[in-house]
Amino acid sequence: MSAHQSPIIRRKSKQIMVGNVPVGGDAPITVQTMTNTKTTDVAATVEQIRRIERVGADLVRVSVPTMEAAEAFKLIKQQTNIPIIADIHFDYRIALKVAEYGADCLRINPGNIGSEERVRAVVACARDLNIPIRIGVNGGSLERDIQEKYGEPTAEALLESAMRHVDYLDRLNFDNFKVSVKASDVFLAVGAYRLLAKQIDQPLHLGITEAGGFRAGAVKSAIGLGMLLADGIGDTLRISLAADPVEEVKVGFDILKSLRIRSRGINFIACPSCSRQEFDVISTVNALEERLEDIITPMDVSIIGCVVNGPGEALVSDLGLAGAANKSAFYEGGLRVDRLDNKDLIPVLERRIRARAAMLDPANQIRIDKA
Repeated sequence: MSAHQSPIIRRKSKQIMVGNVPVGGDAPITVQTMTNTKTTDVAATVEQIRRIERVGADLVRVSVPTMEAAEAFKLIKQQTNIPIIADIHFDYRIALKVAEYGADCLRINPGNIGSEERVRAVVACARDLNIPIRIGVNGGSLERDIQEKYGEPTAEALLESAMRHVDYLDRLNFDNFKVSVKASDVFLAVGAYRLLAKQIDQPLHLGITEAGGFRAGAVKSAIGLGMLLADGIGDTLRISLAADPVEEVKVGFDILKSLRIRSRGINFIACPSCSRQEFDVISTVNALEERLEDIITPMDVSIIGCVVNGPGEALVSDLGLAGAANKSAFYEGGLRVDRLDNKDLIPVLERRIRARAAMLDPANQIRIDKA
Protein backbone atom coordinates (compact mmCIF):
# COMPACT_ATOMS: atom_id res chain seq x y z
CA MET A 1 0.00 0.00 0.00
CA SER A 2 1.25 3.48 -0.90
CA ALA A 3 1.98 5.84 1.97
CA HIS A 4 -0.66 8.14 0.47
CA GLN A 5 -3.43 5.52 0.32
CA SER A 6 -5.90 5.11 3.14
CA PRO A 7 -6.19 1.63 4.68
CA ILE A 8 -9.84 2.31 5.56
CA ILE A 9 -12.52 0.15 3.92
CA ARG A 10 -15.76 2.10 3.66
CA ARG A 11 -19.15 0.70 4.55
CA LYS A 12 -21.19 -0.06 1.45
CA SER A 13 -24.08 2.35 1.08
CA LYS A 14 -26.69 3.33 -1.46
CA GLN A 15 -25.81 6.39 -3.54
CA ILE A 16 -28.12 9.37 -3.79
CA MET A 17 -27.72 12.65 -5.65
CA VAL A 18 -27.88 16.04 -3.94
CA GLY A 19 -28.11 18.31 -6.94
CA ASN A 20 -25.16 17.27 -9.08
CA VAL A 21 -23.17 15.89 -6.13
CA PRO A 22 -23.23 12.12 -5.44
CA VAL A 23 -23.42 11.08 -1.79
CA GLY A 24 -22.76 7.50 -0.73
CA GLY A 25 -21.68 4.48 -2.72
CA ASP A 26 -18.18 4.95 -4.08
CA ALA A 27 -18.42 8.76 -4.20
CA PRO A 28 -15.92 10.83 -2.22
CA ILE A 29 -17.05 11.72 1.29
CA THR A 30 -18.56 15.17 0.92
CA VAL A 31 -17.96 18.15 3.20
CA GLN A 32 -20.80 20.52 3.97
CA THR A 33 -21.66 23.36 6.30
CA MET A 34 -24.64 25.55 7.20
CA THR A 35 -25.12 29.28 6.79
CA ASN A 36 -25.53 31.31 9.98
CA THR A 37 -26.86 34.50 8.40
CA LYS A 38 -30.55 35.39 8.52
CA THR A 39 -31.97 33.62 5.48
CA THR A 40 -34.20 36.62 4.82
CA ASP A 41 -31.03 38.69 4.39
CA VAL A 42 -30.46 37.46 0.87
CA ALA A 43 -27.33 39.50 0.15
CA ALA A 44 -25.54 38.40 3.33
CA THR A 45 -26.51 34.75 2.82
CA VAL A 46 -25.40 34.73 -0.82
CA GLU A 47 -22.09 36.35 0.11
CA GLN A 48 -21.49 33.73 2.81
CA ILE A 49 -22.36 30.86 0.48
CA ARG A 50 -19.89 32.18 -2.08
CA ARG A 51 -17.15 32.24 0.57
CA ILE A 52 -18.11 28.70 1.53
CA GLU A 53 -17.85 27.63 -2.11
CA ARG A 54 -14.39 29.18 -2.46
CA VAL A 55 -12.93 26.96 0.27
CA GLY A 56 -14.28 23.84 -1.42
CA ALA A 57 -17.54 22.89 0.31
CA ASP A 58 -19.53 20.34 -1.67
CA LEU A 59 -22.92 21.19 -0.15
CA VAL A 60 -24.45 23.89 2.03
CA ARG A 61 -27.53 23.87 4.24
CA VAL A 62 -29.80 26.86 4.72
CA SER A 63 -32.45 27.16 7.43
CA VAL A 64 -35.94 27.95 6.15
CA PRO A 65 -38.14 28.54 9.22
CA THR A 66 -40.87 30.69 7.63
CA MET A 67 -42.63 31.35 4.33
CA GLU A 68 -40.77 34.66 4.17
CA ALA A 69 -37.52 32.70 4.40
CA ALA A 70 -38.79 30.39 1.64
CA GLU A 71 -39.22 33.38 -0.67
CA ALA A 72 -35.68 34.49 0.21
CA PHE A 73 -34.48 30.93 -0.47
CA LYS A 74 -35.77 31.26 -4.04
CA LEU A 75 -33.57 34.32 -4.61
CA ILE A 76 -30.57 32.72 -2.89
CA LYS A 77 -30.83 29.65 -5.10
CA GLN A 78 -30.88 31.81 -8.21
CA GLN A 79 -27.62 33.52 -7.23
CA THR A 80 -25.50 30.54 -6.16
CA ASN A 81 -24.10 27.36 -7.73
CA ILE A 82 -23.47 24.95 -4.87
CA PRO A 83 -26.26 22.44 -4.10
CA ILE A 84 -28.40 23.76 -1.24
CA ILE A 85 -30.14 21.68 1.41
CA ALA A 86 -33.23 23.34 2.86
CA ASP A 87 -33.55 22.84 6.63
CA ILE A 88 -37.23 22.64 7.60
CA HIS A 89 -39.11 21.84 10.77
CA PHE A 90 -42.82 21.43 11.47
CA ASP A 91 -44.46 23.22 8.51
CA TYR A 92 -44.82 20.88 5.55
CA ARG A 93 -45.96 23.79 3.35
CA ILE A 94 -42.46 25.29 3.57
CA ALA A 95 -40.99 22.00 2.35
CA LEU A 96 -43.32 22.02 -0.65
CA LYS A 97 -42.47 25.64 -1.43
CA VAL A 98 -38.67 25.29 -1.32
CA ALA A 99 -38.91 22.11 -3.38
CA GLU A 100 -40.74 24.18 -5.99
CA TYR A 101 -37.96 26.78 -5.77
CA GLY A 102 -35.21 24.28 -6.51
CA ALA A 103 -33.99 22.88 -3.18
CA ASP A 104 -31.48 20.10 -3.81
CA CYS A 105 -32.35 18.24 -0.61
CA LEU A 106 -34.91 18.57 2.19
CA ARG A 107 -33.73 18.20 5.77
CA ILE A 108 -36.83 17.15 7.69
CA ASN A 109 -37.95 14.70 10.30
CA PRO A 110 -41.14 13.05 9.02
CA GLY A 111 -42.39 12.69 12.58
CA ASN A 112 -42.46 16.43 13.25
CA ILE A 113 -44.03 17.42 9.94
CA GLY A 114 -47.48 16.46 11.23
CA SER A 115 -50.12 14.02 10.01
CA GLU A 116 -49.31 11.15 7.67
CA GLU A 117 -51.21 13.01 4.96
CA ARG A 118 -48.72 15.88 5.23
CA VAL A 119 -45.77 13.52 5.20
CA ARG A 120 -47.22 11.87 2.11
CA ALA A 121 -47.49 15.27 0.40
CA VAL A 122 -43.84 16.09 1.08
CA VAL A 123 -42.61 12.66 0.01
CA ALA A 124 -44.74 12.76 -3.15
CA CYS A 125 -43.25 16.15 -4.02
CA ALA A 126 -39.70 14.92 -3.34
CA ARG A 127 -40.34 11.84 -5.48
CA ASP A 128 -41.76 13.86 -8.38
CA LEU A 129 -38.84 16.31 -8.36
CA ASN A 130 -36.22 13.65 -7.51
CA ILE A 131 -35.17 15.51 -4.36
CA PRO A 132 -33.57 13.48 -1.55
CA ILE A 133 -34.53 13.88 2.09
CA ARG A 134 -32.20 13.94 5.10
CA ILE A 135 -33.62 12.56 8.31
CA GLY A 136 -31.85 14.43 11.09
CA VAL A 137 -32.06 12.98 14.60
CA ASN A 138 -30.54 15.00 17.44
CA GLY A 139 -29.85 13.83 20.98
CA GLY A 140 -31.19 17.14 22.31
CA SER A 141 -34.60 16.89 20.67
CA LEU A 142 -35.78 13.30 20.91
CA GLU A 143 -39.49 12.55 20.89
CA ARG A 144 -41.13 12.74 24.31
CA ASP A 145 -42.11 9.07 24.46
CA ILE A 146 -38.56 7.99 23.60
CA GLN A 147 -37.17 10.33 26.26
CA GLU A 148 -39.54 8.80 28.80
CA LYS A 149 -38.67 5.26 27.72
CA TYR A 150 -34.89 5.68 28.03
CA GLY A 151 -34.75 8.40 30.70
CA GLU A 152 -31.85 10.11 28.94
CA PRO A 153 -30.35 10.20 25.47
CA THR A 154 -28.64 6.92 24.68
CA ALA A 155 -27.32 5.40 21.49
CA GLU A 156 -30.31 3.06 21.48
CA ALA A 157 -32.69 6.00 21.90
CA LEU A 158 -31.20 7.81 18.92
CA LEU A 159 -31.39 4.63 16.87
CA GLU A 160 -35.07 4.09 17.77
CA SER A 161 -35.90 7.66 16.79
CA ALA A 162 -34.04 7.33 13.50
CA MET A 163 -35.70 4.03 12.62
CA ARG A 164 -39.12 5.50 13.41
CA HIS A 165 -38.54 8.16 10.77
CA VAL A 166 -37.04 5.64 8.36
CA ASP A 167 -40.18 3.52 8.74
CA TYR A 168 -42.30 6.50 7.67
CA LEU A 169 -40.41 6.63 4.39
CA ASP A 170 -40.26 2.86 3.97
CA ARG A 171 -44.05 2.65 4.21
CA LEU A 172 -44.23 5.18 1.39
CA ASN A 173 -41.71 3.20 -0.68
CA PHE A 174 -39.29 6.13 -0.70
CA ASP A 175 -35.60 5.31 -0.42
CA ASN A 176 -33.99 8.51 -1.68
CA PHE A 177 -32.77 9.64 1.72
CA LYS A 178 -29.81 9.87 4.08
CA VAL A 179 -29.78 9.85 7.89
CA SER A 180 -27.89 11.49 10.75
CA VAL A 181 -27.97 10.70 14.48
CA LYS A 182 -26.05 13.57 16.03
CA ALA A 183 -25.29 14.27 19.66
CA SER A 184 -23.02 16.70 21.47
CA ASP A 185 -21.42 13.84 23.40
CA VAL A 186 -18.76 12.07 21.34
CA PHE A 187 -19.38 8.55 22.62
CA LEU A 188 -23.15 8.90 22.37
CA ALA A 189 -22.94 9.98 18.73
CA VAL A 190 -20.37 7.33 17.82
CA GLY A 191 -22.43 4.60 19.47
CA ALA A 192 -25.60 5.68 17.67
CA TYR A 193 -23.94 5.81 14.26
CA ARG A 194 -22.38 2.38 14.75
CA LEU A 195 -25.78 0.91 15.57
CA LEU A 196 -27.48 2.66 12.67
CA ALA A 197 -24.80 1.59 10.19
CA LYS A 198 -25.81 -2.04 10.84
CA GLN A 199 -29.52 -1.36 10.33
CA ILE A 200 -29.74 0.47 7.00
CA ASP A 201 -27.74 0.89 3.81
CA GLN A 202 -28.64 4.54 3.24
CA PRO A 203 -25.88 7.16 3.21
CA LEU A 204 -25.00 8.48 6.66
CA HIS A 205 -24.42 12.15 7.40
CA LEU A 206 -21.85 12.49 10.21
CA GLY A 207 -21.59 15.20 12.81
CA ILE A 208 -21.02 15.96 16.48
CA THR A 209 -23.74 18.53 17.03
CA GLU A 210 -23.26 21.69 19.08
CA ALA A 211 -19.62 20.73 19.41
CA GLY A 212 -18.63 24.11 20.85
CA GLY A 213 -16.25 26.92 19.96
CA PHE A 214 -13.60 26.65 17.29
CA ARG A 215 -10.84 24.87 19.21
CA ALA A 216 -12.90 22.58 21.45
CA GLY A 217 -15.42 21.86 18.70
CA ALA A 218 -12.74 20.99 16.18
CA VAL A 219 -11.12 18.60 18.67
CA LYS A 220 -14.41 16.89 19.59
CA SER A 221 -15.38 16.58 15.94
CA ALA A 222 -12.00 15.20 14.93
CA ILE A 223 -12.16 12.55 17.66
CA GLY A 224 -15.77 11.53 17.06
CA LEU A 225 -15.78 11.63 13.30
CA GLY A 226 -12.29 10.16 13.19
CA MET A 227 -13.49 7.10 15.12
CA LEU A 228 -16.41 6.61 12.72
CA LEU A 229 -14.47 7.30 9.53
CA ALA A 230 -11.76 4.87 10.65
CA ASP A 231 -14.55 2.28 10.92
CA GLY A 232 -15.54 3.05 7.34
CA ILE A 233 -18.75 4.78 8.45
CA GLY A 234 -19.86 8.03 6.86
CA ASP A 235 -20.71 9.44 3.43
CA THR A 236 -20.99 13.16 4.13
CA LEU A 237 -20.07 15.30 7.12
CA ARG A 238 -20.51 18.65 8.77
CA ILE A 239 -18.31 20.07 11.50
CA SER A 240 -20.62 22.01 13.85
CA LEU A 241 -18.71 24.93 15.35
CA ALA A 242 -19.67 28.20 17.00
CA ALA A 243 -17.53 29.84 14.33
CA ASP A 244 -17.52 31.02 10.74
CA PRO A 245 -18.94 28.27 8.47
CA VAL A 246 -15.82 28.62 6.32
CA GLU A 247 -13.82 27.24 9.24
CA GLU A 248 -16.18 24.25 9.46
CA VAL A 249 -15.34 23.37 5.87
CA LYS A 250 -11.60 23.70 6.45
CA VAL A 251 -11.70 21.47 9.53
CA GLY A 252 -13.80 18.90 7.66
CA PHE A 253 -11.26 18.64 4.88
CA ASP A 254 -8.40 18.53 7.40
CA ILE A 255 -10.01 15.51 9.10
CA LEU A 256 -10.44 13.66 5.81
CA LYS A 257 -6.91 14.60 4.77
CA SER A 258 -5.39 13.34 8.02
CA LEU A 259 -7.05 9.93 7.50
CA ARG A 260 -5.89 9.89 3.87
CA ILE A 261 -9.53 9.60 2.79
CA ARG A 262 -9.73 12.71 0.63
CA SER A 263 -7.18 15.35 -0.19
CA ARG A 264 -8.00 18.85 -1.30
CA GLY A 265 -5.47 21.62 -1.29
CA ILE A 266 -2.17 21.92 0.48
CA ASN A 267 -1.16 19.73 3.39
CA PHE A 268 1.33 21.85 5.34
CA ILE A 269 3.81 19.84 7.40
CA ALA A 270 5.26 22.27 9.91
CA CYS A 271 7.39 21.91 13.01
CA PRO A 272 6.01 23.22 16.32
CA SER A 273 9.01 25.57 16.37
CA CYS A 274 11.75 25.70 19.00
CA SER A 275 14.93 27.63 19.71
CA ARG A 276 16.62 25.90 16.73
CA GLN A 277 14.37 27.63 14.20
CA GLU A 278 16.16 29.94 11.79
CA PHE A 279 13.00 31.81 10.73
CA ASP A 280 9.53 32.43 12.19
CA VAL A 281 7.83 29.14 11.30
CA ILE A 282 4.46 29.99 12.85
CA SER A 283 3.92 33.29 11.05
CA THR A 284 5.22 31.83 7.79
CA VAL A 285 2.82 28.87 7.83
CA ASN A 286 -0.14 31.00 8.94
CA ALA A 287 0.47 33.48 6.14
CA LEU A 288 0.86 30.76 3.51
CA GLU A 289 -2.31 28.97 4.63
CA GLU A 290 -4.27 32.20 4.27
CA ARG A 291 -2.75 33.16 0.94
CA LEU A 292 -3.07 29.71 -0.61
CA GLU A 293 -6.51 28.55 0.54
CA ASP A 294 -7.73 28.83 -3.07
CA ILE A 295 -5.37 26.08 -4.28
CA ILE A 296 -7.33 22.84 -4.68
CA THR A 297 -4.52 20.64 -6.03
CA PRO A 298 -3.53 18.05 -3.38
CA MET A 299 0.11 18.50 -2.41
CA ASP A 300 2.42 18.20 0.61
CA VAL A 301 4.53 21.20 1.60
CA SER A 302 6.92 20.91 4.55
CA ILE A 303 8.03 24.05 6.38
CA ILE A 304 10.65 23.09 8.96
CA GLY A 305 12.70 25.66 10.88
CA CYS A 306 16.02 23.84 11.08
CA VAL A 307 18.16 21.12 9.50
CA VAL A 308 17.39 18.44 12.11
CA ASN A 309 14.12 17.25 10.54
CA GLY A 310 13.86 19.62 7.58
CA PRO A 311 15.74 17.61 4.93
CA GLY A 312 14.00 14.36 5.90
CA GLU A 313 10.53 15.87 5.63
CA ALA A 314 11.46 17.62 2.37
CA LEU A 315 12.48 14.31 0.79
CA VAL A 316 8.90 12.98 1.02
CA SER A 317 7.09 16.25 0.25
CA ASP A 318 6.23 17.88 -3.05
CA LEU A 319 7.99 21.00 -1.81
CA GLY A 320 10.06 21.49 1.32
CA LEU A 321 11.97 24.11 3.24
CA ALA A 322 14.72 23.31 5.75
CA GLY A 323 15.74 26.28 7.87
CA ALA A 324 19.32 27.51 7.96
CA ALA A 325 21.05 30.75 8.92
CA ASN A 326 20.21 33.62 6.56
CA LYS A 327 19.19 31.34 3.69
CA SER A 328 17.12 28.14 3.95
CA ALA A 329 17.35 25.09 1.71
CA PHE A 330 14.45 24.69 -0.72
CA TYR A 331 13.52 21.23 -2.06
CA GLU A 332 11.31 20.21 -4.95
CA GLY A 333 10.34 16.61 -5.64
CA GLY A 334 12.75 15.47 -2.93
CA LEU A 335 15.76 17.28 -4.42
CA ARG A 336 17.48 20.38 -3.06
CA VAL A 337 17.20 22.95 -5.82
CA ASP A 338 17.79 26.35 -4.25
CA ARG A 339 18.46 28.47 -1.17
CA LEU A 340 15.88 31.10 -0.23
CA ASP A 341 16.58 34.30 1.67
CA ASN A 342 14.85 34.07 5.05
CA LYS A 343 13.76 37.71 4.76
CA ASP A 344 11.55 37.02 1.72
CA LEU A 345 10.24 33.54 2.41
CA ILE A 346 6.49 34.16 2.28
CA PRO A 347 6.13 35.76 -1.18
CA VAL A 348 8.80 33.54 -2.71
CA LEU A 349 7.27 30.35 -1.29
CA GLU A 350 3.82 31.41 -2.46
CA ARG A 351 5.06 31.80 -6.04
CA ARG A 352 6.91 28.47 -5.93
CA ILE A 353 3.90 26.64 -4.47
CA ARG A 354 1.51 28.10 -7.05
CA ALA A 355 3.86 27.12 -9.86
CA ARG A 356 4.14 23.57 -8.50
CA ALA A 357 0.35 23.30 -8.18
CA ALA A 358 -0.06 24.35 -11.80
CA MET A 359 2.50 21.77 -12.91
CA LEU A 360 0.85 18.95 -10.92
CA ASP A 361 -2.67 19.76 -12.10
CA PRO A 362 -2.92 22.31 -14.93
CA ALA A 363 -6.73 22.07 -14.95
CA ASN A 364 -6.83 23.54 -11.45
CA GLN A 365 -4.70 26.66 -11.98
CA ILE A 366 -6.38 29.16 -9.70
CA ARG A 367 -5.10 32.73 -9.56
CA ILE A 368 -1.66 31.37 -10.46
CA ASP A 369 -0.20 34.85 -10.99
CA LYS A 370 -1.78 36.32 -7.89
CA ALA A 371 1.56 36.55 -6.08
